[in-house]
Amino acid sequence: MASSLTKHFLGAQSSSDGLARFGSLQSQPLPPSRCLQLPARRSSVKRLEVHAAGSTYGTYFRVTTFGESHGGGVGCVIDGCPPRLPLSEADMQVDLDRRRPGQSRITTPRKETDTCKIASGTADGFTTGSPIKVEVPNTDQRGNDYTEMSQAYRPSHADATYDFKYGVRSVQGGGRSSARETIGRVAAGAVAKKILKLYAGTEIIAYVSQVHNVLLPEDLVDHETVALDQIESNIVRCPDPEYAEKMIAAIDAVRVRGDSVGGVVTCIVRNVPRGLGSPVFDKLEAELAKAALSLPATKGFEFGSGFAGTFMTGSEHNDEFYMDKDGRIRTKTNRSGGIQGGISNGEIINMRIGFKPTSTISRKQNTVTRDKHDTELIARGRHDPCVVPRAVPMVEAAVAMVLVDQLMAQYAQCNLFPINPALQEPLEQPHDAQAKLNL
Repeated sequence: MASSLTKHFLGAQSSSDGLARFGSLQSQPLPPSRCLQLPARRSSVKRLEVHAAGSTYGTYFRVTTFGESHGGGVGCVIDGCPPRLPLSEADMQVDLDRRRPGQSRITTPRKETDTCKIASGTADGFTTGSPIKVEVPNTDQRGNDYTEMSQAYRPSHADATYDFKYGVRSVQGGGRSSARETIGRVAAGAVAKKILKLYAGTEIIAYVSQVHNVLLPEDLVDHETVALDQIESNIVRCPDPEYAEKMIAAIDAVRVRGDSVGGVVTCIVRNVPRGLGSPVFDKLEAELAKAALSLPATKGFEFGSGFAGTFMTGSEHNDEFYMDKDGRIRTKTNRSGGIQGGISNGEIINMRIGFKPTSTISRKQNTVTRDKHDTELIARGRHDPCVVPRAVPMVEAAVAMVLVDQLMAQYAQCNLFPINPALQEPLEQPHDAQAKLNL
């Protein structure tokens, strides 16, 4: 029946007024030359499916970013956000202001307010459960700065590889490869952070722990108590004032020479529900690494003891268990970084993300043109001499998107029926603790 219906629909004739006139179901089938024979097996049809490439993250809390550096604007669409969450532009603007350009002498001088607008998905100050679209206009584009770069590839930038892949690219500002794309992630991350804080009391805090060869000693930061105001007290976002000054000096030294340096952002997560993450391919650390390494300029990811753990023996590295005063199973140390077997164990999750020096610099470099001739390039434009101060809210956002997606996955699979209280803990924090949260 389905095959017959398809034949008659495709074989409909157009009348003089432009409307399709369909034949009777009892009429004779059209000759094969005028029919489209659709495959009967579903497995053959599946080969025609095309998946969106690279701009979406998440399964339950699903985020798609859009826009280019010098286009009309950038933003995101958040699908799967729970309904009845109090939400306004102000919730996102705090983190967008931490990410925006032109905030200090050690960031790009591009002037953008990055003022966001919620275009859908809320009503009367609450989420409705439908997709949330967030838009941020671009207002300070300077396309002429990219005249030379339209012909010559910037060394270590995505210019060449975008051409290799697509055969065309948005030249001005680097298009989608620009860090301006992360505005959508930071906006979505702010929503994710609010859900995590409200539901589970989870806090995500990132800070700069290294700039070039200035390395902040780990024992100078207490991950149990370090607070956002300590980190935001200086322009480099390092919680230790003495090392912050050393980092700022290191950035200034290369900035005046038209060069750049890299660094490391450390991110910690407190009050993480136990049980987030899944064995094998969807381990929590694997998802965190994917989200972190998808950020522009990232070159490395470590969690827990990281590569330093390779120098230890098992007896030195193992986190021994003990019972705390509240009767909870805890670990005496945290070399596992809050994750064991790909699943969160309730301890503080800690990770470090390495960022390379900004590739666009105003020093002469050897390169090639798009038509394959050797040349030299002095890149113009406005760029960060070190990306890590502005990368701090980007890292927090990436981690938040992973954790809220994993929280919803855990709730869907393992909390459908009553939990086993002898072994499991509720994902949700007590309601009296929720009431105390300053949202």
